[in-house]
Amino acid sequence: MATTKGMNSLDLVAAIDECAGLLPLWIHKIYQLENRSVVIRLNAREKKKFTLLIEPGRRMHLIAAMPDVPTFPPSFAMLLRKYLQGGYVSSITQIGLQRIVEITVQKASGTWHLIAEIFDDGNIILTNDAYTIIQPLRQMRFRDRTIIPGEVYRFPPPDVSTAGEEECAALLAASDLDIVRFLAVSCFLGGAYAEYLCRTRSIPKDLPASEADPATVLSAIHTLIDEVKTKKEPVVTNTGVYPIPIGEPVNASGFVTFNDALASYFPFKEGKKEQKQKTTISREERIKKQQETAILAFKKKIAQNEEIAEKIYENYLFVSDIIATLQKASAGHSWQEIAEIISTAKNGPATKIRRVIPEQAAVEIDLKTLVIIRIHESVEENCGRYYEQAKKFKRKLKGAEEAIKKGTPVRKRHSVTYNRPKKRWYHRFRWCFTSDNVLMVGGRDAGQNEELVKRYMEGNDSFVHADVFGAGVVILKGETDCWDEVAQFAASFSGAWRSGHHTADVYAVSREQVSKTAESGEYVSRGAFIIRGERRWFHNTGLRVAIGLMEHPETQIIGGPPSAISKKTGVMVEICPGMYEPNDVAKKIVKLIRDTLTPDKQKALKFALHTEAVAAFVPSGGSDIVSFDTMTGTGDGKGE
Repeated sequence: MATTKGMNSLDLVAAIDECAGLLPLWIHKIYQLENRSVVIRLNAREKKKFTLLIEPGRRMHLIAAMPDVPTFPPSFAMLLRKYLQGGYVSSITQIGLQRIVEITVQKASGTWHLIAEIFDDGNIILTNDAYTIIQPLRQMRFRDRTIIPGEVYRFPPPDVSTAGEEECAALLAASDLDIVRFLAVSCFLGGAYAEYLCRTRSIPKDLPASEADPATVLSAIHTLIDEVKTKKEPVVTNTGVYPIPIGEPVNASGFVTFNDALASYFPFKEGKKEQKQKTTISREERIKKQQETAILAFKKKIAQNEEIAEKIYENYLFVSDIIATLQKASAGHSWQEIAEIISTAKNGPATKIRRVIPEQAAVEIDLKTLVIIRIHESVEENCGRYYEQAKKFKRKLKGAEEAIKKGTPVRKRHSVTYNRPKKRWYHRFRWCFTSDNVLMVGGRDAGQNEELVKRYMEGNDSFVHADVFGAGVVILKGETDCWDEVAQFAASFSGAWRSGHHTADVYAVSREQVSKTAESGEYVSRGAFIIRGERRWFHNTGLRVAIGLMEHPETQIIGGPPSAISKKTGVMVEICPGMYEPNDVAKKIVKLIRDTLTPDKQKALKFALHTEAVAAFVPSGGSDIVSFDTMTGTGDGKGE
């Protein structure tokens, strides 16, 4: 029975059976609404179109009309478009009687699975063909499973709908419930369907489950599943909507499909947007309301940061112990290994760590409020960081309060806003993330080469270097499967580019193989190192750099190997060794990217899109523009 709280297992059986009957389907467009719901526009044969709504934790069915969608789609919607748009939907299946639905999509680039969880808080997860998670709508950690990128998605154990008679008998024998509750809870039928099944099969409701006949129970469940699939007669009652009548007084019937009944039961409130537009207030009232909202937000931020700082001081010894332990661990382990160790801990201080943040060398710990602790800072420095944030918001609060007294507005924000990137330690260097999200950092000169190796190379980090004179050091912060990108990054930002070469050899070694200690009689210059032992070689690595505009989750110019950059940007320019000076190439790239934007976006992106930001990713020496691509990554940022 589908109620205002959501759909149960049998409702999904009926709805998904109808969706599967529409195959073949092709994905036209994907949207994400403000309530986390995902809407998928589907094309079918004979120019038919369908709209599928997935509201995690609540419902999944076809709807009659498109709801209002955001003008600028969220990053998760853009990611789904990138992987699934234009793909062929080969199957839509429910996992037994679990409220989990799997949509399999095939494209030339591979096979992808979109998994919708319609239970508890719900989730939507995109995986590859091997069910390795690419990105979930919400990252979640449980005792028995982890929903984060890179983890393998694990389905729950089979339920009674797919069990044999012996398995069903074991489940019944182990239960201390009566049969109606066993069917409702252990078999995922829900109370209304369990009552209906007992009534129509003449099974006493109060019969202990352990005394029930397994064959009778299995037969009744399979018959009910078949009935909601093949004998649909959707009705709406006082309590909800059913795919078949179960004996309750009917308020509405005559629906062609169960999805039609669901769409009528869960209508979108049309005209809500227009109603808001009709409500007009004066400019002064609007400005005052904005100022009051800003003041409340500043006060909240001040209180949050001061509370966090106080929590750190209250737990001084505990935080100090966490910092010391993780500093020691990071000297011999990668952050990926540290995160894995922490996730498996069942007692001790590690259970207070909620997540690891490798790019900040930090962890988020639970001190009755979530606190980010950077392990290369002392307890006092971590506290100071939050107190500084509180001071910053106090200054903003003072300005807003003075503005509201004078009757003048605080600085008006542009209608198009973006998230400015936070300052990271690696922004001083050459940097890029691989396609599997591992950081690689390169030195710009001898001084930065020394600093990278001495201060930032730790654990299982790798040392990467192009086999040419004048190449910078590159350190890989963790383990990756994208070594071709790492080699191309090291080769491109080396003297080979300056010399006009188009390929270079690159090698990689472990941290333990790198030393500043020379043999007797030898001298190691600043920025140079001694490498001992076998090297991993990457011969004839092509020199290419892509530079693009990343809009989400932070808005900034990024650059590096084309295969890594294309996954994160909507506009990308690829360059190779050539004849034009770095600054001239940077100006051309800025113009190419800017010309793809609307005037509003050009104005809003001035902080990120400028010559200096682009020039930071142009290698030393001459360059030529190879290609200009606006069809990958996050797209044009429009609603359609």
